[in-house]
Amino acid sequence: MNKRQEKMAETRIKLIQAARQAFAEKGFAAASMDDLTSHVGLTRGALYHNFGSKLGLLAAVVDQLDSEMAAKAKVKGDTTENDWESLLLEGAAYIEMALDPEIQRIVLLDGPAFLGDPSQWPSQSSCLQFTLEKVERLIKTEVLKTIDVEAASRLLNGAALNAALWVAASDHPEEVLPKATEAFKALCSGLIRKD
Repeated sequence: MNKRQEKMAETRIKLIQAARQAFAEKGFAAASMDDLTSHVGLTRGALYHNFGSKLGLLAAVVDQLDSEMAAKAKVKGDTTENDWESLLLEGAAYIEMALDPEIQRIVLLDGPAFLGDPSQWPSQSSCLQFTLEKVERLIKTEVLKTIDVEAASRLLNGAALNAALWVAASDHPEEVLPKATEAFKALCSGLIRKD
């Protein structure tokens, strides 16, 4: 990496960190361009050059946070070697992260409001890939019913995401969380092979 590329990478990191802080504290709509740039000694030009717009910066922040969420959920799932339990742990961990104020505001409230359908975000595609692999193994080992792998994986991911969205948007997230997690696990259990 040459000096120019290093400087650009450093600028992107600074802007994303400043945006994470500003978006978490004030929300995307209320965070001004000056909040995002002056705090780290940069200009609006640096923001436009690196992200195209304030919305482009939000997309980068959401991608980073959502990727971190997926990684944390995977770590939680990796605490067991049982693929079924791992799948449930990952989903429950993802839902639980809706209590984190930064995730709640940026990823689960402002993200969908300004970036649209979360299932279309690039970070959700990598999340889906992990689920596809796990569901495919569970079907092959006859833990789950014979069902279309992609359909089941998309519905499982959608259930966890929508549960997290519900928790984040609730007036009482701590009360909603156990209900959402319990319902997620109950829905998942419908895929278990009974014979």
